[in-house]
Amino acid sequence: MRPCVAVAGPQEASAREADLARRVGALLARRGAVVVCGGLGGVMEACAQGVRSADGTVVGLLPGRDRAAGSRHLSLAVATGLGELRNGVLVNTCDALIAVGGGWGTLSEVALALRAGRPVALLESWALPDAPSATGGMRGPVEVETPAAAVEAVLPSPPSAPVRLDR
Repeated sequence: MRPCVAVAGPQEASAREADLARRVGALLARRGAVVVCGGLGGVMEACAQGVRSADGTVVGLLPGRDRAAGSRHLSLAVATGLGELRNGVLVNTCDALIAVGGGWGTLSEVALALRAGRPVALLESWALPDAPSATGGMRGPVEVETPAAAVEAVLPSPPSAPVRLDR
């Protein structure tokens, strides 16, 4: 099964946040991940644009009941009708989360992901201490400085195959 990575960030994103999100989306798509986001504007739309530019799959979990309200870059728009409660659905859908920038909704997604024991990478986002995971251990978010580092933090490269010398 393909990994599923959520990308969270503010709907009112700066140009820098949008650029970072676009690059994260493209990198995740190139690694074969299905990307899940909130489906609207700002970081979510930029991420979706990046995913689609790399021929990837991006699912938007919309807060309202109108699928047409989602970004035109989505592969699939899911109208949840849940408002901000969709953040819990997003976290439970993903294997890991990357936060780009930070609004209150982003903070709630980060907190829910940490509570669920999901790996979290923070790219120019909230500065948070280690937090207890649902499994009882300490698992904090990883602060990263580049889109590539964010992707590597949540989708580590598989070890390369050993070289056979007997050929």
